[in-house]
Order: sequence, then structure tokens, then C-alpha cells
Amino acid sequence: MDAPPILLAEDDADDVELTLEALGRENLANRVAVVRDGVETLQWLRREGPHANREPGDPVVLLLDIKMPRMDGLEVLREIRADERLKQLPVVILTSSNQEQDLVTGYELGVNAYVVKPVQFDAFMDAVREIGVFWALLNRVPGEPAAGASR
Repeated sequence: MDAPPILLAEDDADDVELTLEALGRENLANRVAVVRDGVETLQWLRREGPHANREPGDPVVLLLDIKMPRMDGLEVLREIRADERLKQLPVVILTSSNQEQDLVTGYELGVNAYVVKPVQFDAFMDAVREIGVFWALLNRVPGEPAAGASR
């Protein structure tokens, strides 16, 4: 069985490229699906609209930007946590916003982690690789067998 994908919700093409490069350097088995705004993020997760025919299953983690068109990341997070099927999905806010109110609101809405994108290239690459390794390889979710357990 293929590893579940990592879902990247990011509207900035440069940040998408850097994030894909950073995750690619780890050789994770997880492919990365990219969506460009909040509405498309929810469509992907709910298998609606242009994503109605995608493979079934949830991503191992959603890397979610806050400042996106059509629907911002905090509203996406609010929708996810209100959705019975998606509410336990691991969500990491990966954003350039260092505003305290965004941080507070993110945690009030149930984000699993809030990471401010480092400005320096090497620091950004390291941060994204560490996020990818932790959420794709180390984190466990309900219903998943323990590492080393037979399936």
C-alpha cells in the first residue's frame, strides 16, 4: 500500500517549490499533493469538485498556509475541526505570519503545530524537512498500527 500523501496548501509558487525540494531531499515515500487556496483544500479533503476522483484516503498531514485566496487557512482549520470525518487530521500551520493573534487563533481552533517559515533558505529547508519526517514517519494517528506491528 502506498504511503498517504502530504497535503500542502500554499498559494505562493516559490514557497511550493522550496517545500517540495525540502521534502524531496528526505526521500519520503509520501507524495505531496499541492492545493493553492482554502476552497481547493477543502475540496481535496472532501473529494469534491476537481478532486472528486482522487484516490480515497486522508493525507498523513496538512501543511497549511494562513494567507490564501478565497478562504484563509484559519477558516479551513475551523471547517476541518467541525467536520466529523476530518477533525482528527494532523494540521501544521506553515506560514510567514508571526502575528500573535494568528498563533492564538490557530491553537484555539485545534492546530497541531504552528511553524513560522524561516526567512533564510537553509533554515527554511531544515524546518520543512523536520516537519516532513516527524509527521510522515514518527507521528501516529488513531487506528494506525504501532511501528513494527504486523498489519
